[in-house]
Amino acid sequence: MFSAETYIQRRQQLIQNINTKGILLFLTNKENPINFEHNCYPFRQDSTFLYYFGIKAAGICGAIDLDANETIIFGDEASIDDIVWTGRLESLHEKATKSGVQKILPSKEIHTYFQKAIAQNRTIHYLPPYQAYNKILLSELTQQPINNLQPSVSFIKAVVQQRAIKEEQEIQEIEKALTTTVEMHKLAMRITQAGMKEYEIINAMRHYAEDQGCTFAYPPIVTKHGEILHNLHSHHVVSLGDMILNDSGCETEKGYAADLTRSYPVAGTFSNAQRDIYNIVHQAINSASSILSPQIKFRDVHLRSVTTLMEGLKDLGLVKGNIEDAVQANAFTLFFQCGTGHMMGLDVHDMEDLGEQYVGYTTEEPKDTQTFGWKSLRLAKKLEVGNVLTVEPGIYFIPTLIDMWASERKLSEFINYDKLEAYKNFGGIRLEDNYLIIADGYRVLGPPLVQSIEEIENYRSSHLS
Repeated sequence: MFSAETYIQRRQQLIQNINTKGILLFLTNKENPINFEHNCYPFRQDSTFLYYFGIKAAGICGAIDLDANETIIFGDEASIDDIVWTGRLESLHEKATKSGVQKILPSKEIHTYFQKAIAQNRTIHYLPPYQAYNKILLSELTQQPINNLQPSVSFIKAVVQQRAIKEEQEIQEIEKALTTTVEMHKLAMRITQAGMKEYEIINAMRHYAEDQGCTFAYPPIVTKHGEILHNLHSHHVVSLGDMILNDSGCETEKGYAADLTRSYPVAGTFSNAQRDIYNIVHQAINSASSILSPQIKFRDVHLRSVTTLMEGLKDLGLVKGNIEDAVQANAFTLFFQCGTGHMMGLDVHDMEDLGEQYVGYTTEEPKDTQTFGWKSLRLAKKLEVGNVLTVEPGIYFIPTLIDMWASERKLSEFINYDKLEAYKNFGGIRLEDNYLIIADGYRVLGPPLVQSIEEIENYRSSHLS
């Protein structure tokens, strides 16, 4: 945990930001069974609760009474039955003290507490629940059917406003995660060779990360089929001629994430086709990241990214016509279907549980939820000093998508389908780094990780047997 003063100040700032009356309710995660009650997935605390309280205990709740200026934690101390199995662990009282909370009530009293609040017509503010257990609990506490639950927009906006601006100690945690992640990626590059299974690369990275006291921040994407955007199938044997796309990052003990992607050849050198596509993506990440600065809209960063990609593809003959018109017509979505980046912090997709319309967009410029490609852009609003985000352009040759567009001759004024046929089995390439927005632009976070073709080839060839 950070210092008690950190959590006290965060809660005080939240109270000032929300500037309303009622009760703020903070729910936590529970132990989730894999296949029976006592065989559970690794526990991960809710990130907003971590931010304001820092306590990793399962099944507790927090409340801030805005009218009485009182903070409460609802939870139970370990019973002797618990201690028999787990040993004597740090008590909830000790954890609460480290969070700067003095008042602890038993879990069973939460229902009485909120029944009284409802009887007094007090407003209960809560965030969108993403676990079924918490939906049921909220229904009971608010006396509303689950389908009628209405999270508090003012609460969501106040949390987003605060969490989006990273404290220096948070940046240090993210860089700690990045330090391990960079070494994890370098390890993957060193050990990859023809005949390996993709999961062998993942296992080596997991071993290294856990030796550093970290876990994966998300299921790693390590695949020779990089055209599958979230490819979690890792059973393929890699061969000479394949490109490996490695999108993986770890999370520190405090919950802060890193998110890096590198693409590299199984062979020690890039083929001509791999070199051509890689250079386009490399130009795109450099071009897009170069304009990161306060007050620039990330939508413009995305447009810079896709424009650079399309210009490069035109040089290869895969794209034709006026690039500005092609981008306007969304022709780029045949090659790049997702967004150029997202916020990052306690969550690898920071605060995504609160809603992308609040985290990445504004009321004045809402998210496009319908248009192919654009509906996957998680971040579009103006950037601010203290934001931490990713930039991650890519080119993905998806055979099914290419065949569908080609059969319709969709946007054929911009797409050279005859030449594209030769790339249908190419796969995909993505590059991704993490950035902090500062007053005069940006800073790339974490230690450097080889990125150019020359750097990758030199690193790979020096470690191939």
